Amino acid sequence: MANGTEGLLLQLFTIFVWAKVFGELFERLYLPAVLGEILAGIVLGPYATQFVIPTSTVYSIAEIGAVFLLFTVGLETSPKDLISVSRLSLRVAAGGVALPFIAGFWLLRADGQPVHEAAFVAAAMVATSVGITARVLRDLNVLKLRVSRIVLGAAVFDDMLGMILLGIVVSIATGVGIRWLHLSLVIAEAAGFAIFMIYFGPRLVRRIRPGLQRMQTHDAPLVLALAICLGLSVVATKIGMAAIIGAFFAGLAFADYSPEWNLEPRAQAINQFLSPFFFFTMGSRLQLSVFSREVVVMGLFISFLAIITKMLGCGLPLFREGWMTMLRAGVGMTPRGEVALIVALIGLQMNMISQRSYALVIM
Repeated sequence: MANGTEGLLLQLFTIFVWAKVFGELFERLYLPAVLGEILAGIVLGPYATQFVIPTSTVYSIAEIGAVFLLFTVGLETSPKDLISVSRLSLRVAAGGVALPFIAGFWLLRADGQPVHEAAFVAAAMVATSVGITARVLRDLNVLKLRVSRIVLGAAVFDDMLGMILLGIVVSIATGVGIRWLHLSLVIAEAAGFAIFMIYFGPRLVRRIRPGLQRMQTHDAPLVLALAICLGLSVVATKIGMAAIIGAFFAGLAFADYSPEWNLEPRAQAINQFLSPFFFFTMGSRLQLSVFSREVVVMGLFISFLAIITKMLGCGLPLFREGWMTMLRAGVGMTPRGEVALIVALIGLQMNMISQRSYALVIM
């Protein structure tokens, strides 16, 4: 047991230090530190130098890092600000789901791939990485801009739509057909959860505010906020969404009271420790050996298509906002990450996609 603990601590130490070193190098180049942390995972991970081979425990810690990253972002996002751009965000998300899926499905079918395989790869092209988007926006100190709020809201809605789309693809791929009753229930649960947390979450916090001030527990507001963060992460997974969406809404509920209770700096401290593990392990999953010349060419083409369709799909709904807002929103919605990896992994585990298609998604 001691050896296991010592090995885990050594691995955590190595990942944390190297992720921060690479992040510092990128910041000195005036680039977001998150890019350096991902690159550290690629270079030092099991498919390159094999300097660090993350264990299942490290991957679990990394997922917790993603949860606290989105919780911190939620604390920095006022519910009123999100409500003010919610209609725009939903339109941006819908465009950013439809166009990449249609384009990806068409390309894979034209390449001769089976319907179920093309559908899985196209579904992986859909979901914007809320974690990467949020981290880059924070690194650039632009979270307070209106376009950033539109992008962040759209990324959250995008994840919800992506999870619903994944459910449809899995139903079709397994041959059971689309179970409309089940699908309607999932959509209703996701929509109800989002509406409740955005509109009523802050009101509930206001109701319990007097009781928190009377509690003897040290840092009672922070303790409650962290408990709700973990609890809503579980609830989100139970209704078919990513855990990070629940964490984001937990932060959103406490955002208006964050300055009064000094929540954001203390949550940020937790995030500074945990989030490098998430981005390092994201890079470490990239298996370099599967990339033949043909896969690389196809992967580059799909990547280009994924970027262009996301920019067009997310930018066009903001046509009245001006070209610069369209471009910023389109670029802000292009990152893919944890959700795409989850979709690809499900497809691989169900034997619905080949190693080649899996490599394309990873690339």
